[in-house]
Amino acid sequence: MWWKTARDRLNLSQRGAIMGILNVTPDSFSDGGRHAALDSALAQARRMIAEGAAIIDVGGESTRPGALAVPVGEEIDRVRPVIAALRAEWGGWISVDTMKAEVAAAALAAGADVVNDVSGLLADSAMAGLCASRGCGVVVMHMQGDPRTMQLAPRYDDVVADIRAFFAERLANLVAAGIEPEALCFDPGIGFGKTLEHNLALLRGLADLAPDGRPLLLGVSRKSFIARMLGSDAMEDRLWPTVALTARAREAGVMLHRVHDVRPNLEALRMTEAILHGIESPPVTT
Repeated sequence: MWWKTARDRLNLSQRGAIMGILNVTPDSFSDGGRHAALDSALAQARRMIAEGAAIIDVGGESTRPGALAVPVGEEIDRVRPVIAALRAEWGGWISVDTMKAEVAAAALAAGADVVNDVSGLLADSAMAGLCASRGCGVVVMHMQGDPRTMQLAPRYDDVVADIRAFFAERLANLVAAGIEPEALCFDPGIGFGKTLEHNLALLRGLADLAPDGRPLLLGVSRKSFIARMLGSDAMEDRLWPTVALTARAREAGVMLHRVHDVRPNLEALRMTEAILHGIESPPVTT
């Protein structure tokens, strides 16, 4: 199980779920500027919901390599209207992709259910206390360095063991800070302070990463390591490799998948689940 609130939990026992990416930024690596206006952001959210997204993840600050920080007020102005408008028409899960406690607080007040923090709740000392007091869901991601420095020279003794240890430490300390363990899920941060070799090692080691049975969230959608692996810079060439990785990760036990292209990745989940568990799961419908 993973939760939106203590009374509303997402059953991940056999069926994985899709988190649809909604960037309301001018400079995200894949779709920067495309959904910065409220109307276009809501239209994209509705498309992803119609295709089967269980969670819409709203981000107001790019975390691509080399990205510059966005002032708190500007980030709030980007995400809060979108979250409030989406909440007014949809009862599903909404997450906010932010490292800042003030932004998270504004997003939760507007109707968000989950804080997705790429710093693992380390960038802002107030974030853990905020999440504990609000009882929200929390995504704890691993990142070496920060978006400005993370790809300069990432190094690990053993990337799988190091991130497994990071997750264990974060679980213990965040529970000690008052966050319920059931509220937590963990993201290995593919591409965040990792080389191509590190990313591939993590994808091989997914089954060994989750701390104490907590769910993993995986974000590989359209990322540049796919282009480096396959020798194509075209963004459209990253779709089907992403779908293949979603199926492979689901086979390894990853239940939450953060993607730009909802339907093909959801179809990959359901097809993989049919192989793993039979045909108990109903077909994908829109």
